[in-house]
Amino acid sequence: MDVRRSRTKDPNRWLATCPDFSRSICEELRDLIFRWEPDLAESVNTNMLCYTGRKRVFALGAFQKAACITFFRGSELPDPAGLLNQEEGNHLIRNITLKSLDGLNLAALRTLMRAAVRLDAQVDRPPPPPKKRKPLPMPPVLAKGLNEHKAAAAFFERLQPTYQREYMAWIGSAKLPETQQKRLKETLKALSAGKKWAERRDA
Repeated sequence: MDVRRSRTKDPNRWLATCPDFSRSICEELRDLIFRWEPDLAESVNTNMLCYTGRKRVFALGAFQKAACITFFRGSELPDPAGLLNQEEGNHLIRNITLKSLDGLNLAALRTLMRAAVRLDAQVDRPPPPPKKRKPLPMPPVLAKGLNEHKAAAAFFERLQPTYQREYMAWIGSAKLPETQQKRLKETLKALSAGKKWAERRDA
């Protein structure tokens, strides 16, 4: 199951079906975007309210306990007010996570959005290539499990390194032995069924 599948393609319907906590935040942000950047096209993609120029510039996400503004080339934007957070595992995307608009520097946000729109318009400035990540060490418990489960090992070997890394990081980040064993069991079941990490719960 794709947890990012959009529940609707209609922006108004998307907003109306946002979680109660984040709906009002997204409504206010949407109004600001309409006023500040009226030339951007609005659509729903991967269950986010997206704003597009040449390509997607930024988007709103609505969750049970927070709202989020995602900047698709946020790593290239000047951010003197320090609004942006690092997006784990992505060299371009940066987020602003909000539980309220109280205290948000709206002038800085408007400047950030304007900079994102200008960056998108620069046809001769493609996004920078991703930085090469250091190889992730194979968790010994996963290596042992794969050695004992040939079907899981065969599918793991066919996966691209990025997808292998997801399983390795997930198991390797478990702090308790029982958590590690639980994740290993789920991993071997998913791999034997030909599932990537994001699909493992469907195995």
